[in-house]
Amino acid sequence: MRPVRLTAAAAAALLVLTAGACSSGGAGGDGGATTIKIAYQKFGTFTQADELFRDVKAEYEEANPDVTIELVPIEASQNDYFTKLALMNRSPSTAPDLMYEDTFMIKSDVEAGYLLPLDEHLAGWDEWDQYVEGAKAAGLGDDGKTYGVPMGTDTRGLWFNTEVLAKAGLPADWAPKSWDELLEAARAIKAADPEVVPLNVYSGKPMGEASTMQGFEMLLYGTEDRLYDEESAKWVVGSQGFRDALEFVRTIYTEGLAPTPQQALDPNLGSVVAGEWLPQGRLGIALDGSWMPGSWLEEGEAPWPEWSEVMGTAAMPTQDGGEPGAVSMSGGWTLAVGAGTQNPDVAFDVLTHALSKDNALRFAVENSQIAVREDVAAEPEYLEANPTTKFFSDLVEVTHFRPATSDYAQISNAIQVAMEAVMTGQQSVEEAAAAYDEAVVGIVGEQNTVEG
Repeated sequence: MRPVRLTAAAAAALLVLTAGACSSGGAGGDGGATTIKIAYQKFGTFTQADELFRDVKAEYEEANPDVTIELVPIEASQNDYFTKLALMNRSPSTAPDLMYEDTFMIKSDVEAGYLLPLDEHLAGWDEWDQYVEGAKAAGLGDDGKTYGVPMGTDTRGLWFNTEVLAKAGLPADWAPKSWDELLEAARAIKAADPEVVPLNVYSGKPMGEASTMQGFEMLLYGTEDRLYDEESAKWVVGSQGFRDALEFVRTIYTEGLAPTPQQALDPNLGSVVAGEWLPQGRLGIALDGSWMPGSWLEEGEAPWPEWSEVMGTAAMPTQDGGEPGAVSMSGGWTLAVGAGTQNPDVAFDVLTHALSKDNALRFAVENSQIAVREDVAAEPEYLEANPTTKFFSDLVEVTHFRPATSDYAQISNAIQVAMEAVMTGQQSVEEAAAAYDEAVVGIVGEQNTVEG
């Protein structure tokens, strides 16, 4: 099936819902060399930024002999990456000039004083107009200023190995309409081959935000409840949807429909899923993201030429099949400038080079990203990149975004604790949900919560 263009309107709809320290380099004012330090995550198959920034370093230094770009790849899982990046930002000797920043961390890092507002610089960048208006919102702080420039975005759904499903008597066009149908498929896979992991839903603290966003929230937002009430600007506690989502997690782990707890609590699980289990037919269904083919392309970390013939996709259903029938979550990464950089103009110039049209196109194609620039979204190379582009772009219509608040990161951690408690049998669903509610009240105050 030929991919179709993600229109500017669709991309805008997708993203409109989303809601510092000194560099170690010299200032360059005395004619000396300027050093721009770029910090980013490099972990397992998550090497998108590394490949891009290595080329940016070579290109920029060749064109600007007086500038040295120092790359600081942080080899850590997601939670550890955020922790290490925060530690870097607390010391002038280690703070980066540019950093790879997850959209959900923007507001908390602005509050911590780590990021530089970019509005004055963006006003003079003629390519800023190529970003759809909704995309620009992904980098906003609570003060309405822009602190990060989006590199791409994503959606999430169900990936399944058609060969594994065929052995379980399931069709190549399998598309579950409810959680029960998803569980029935997982049970059929287990019955057909007990050596195969039927279903992977990330859970627990080691997988960090992957557990929260593409695990728990993909379940919760398929119920009638939400994590955060936008109208009252309060966090929801005591909801049935929260308990139902935890019950789903408990079910797949206690019935042996998921990886073992030991496997699930390995921070390398994402790389194992993409690089081993799916290609080797050791996993039936994975609740995962639109970026997965990036690992399987010829230039990816786990090349798999047959992936488009073996892998199928289906939307994650709502709990009981109710409207809109499917659910997705969206996020993405930005490039941000450190608040204390001694060279803000040079840092921003490196940023615009890294996110030029050609580099943005490459990043979108090689990493199976949904483009956030209109000129990139119109390129034939992007449109024809892989056969799942249309499927994941269409999920824009049912996607949700994490609450864009500075305390979200702490809430996310509390969700991971609750998931891990039920998947390991340390707590019942009711106990874990009650502990979560108590944690939320402790984080935001009872006056900032509402009963679900």
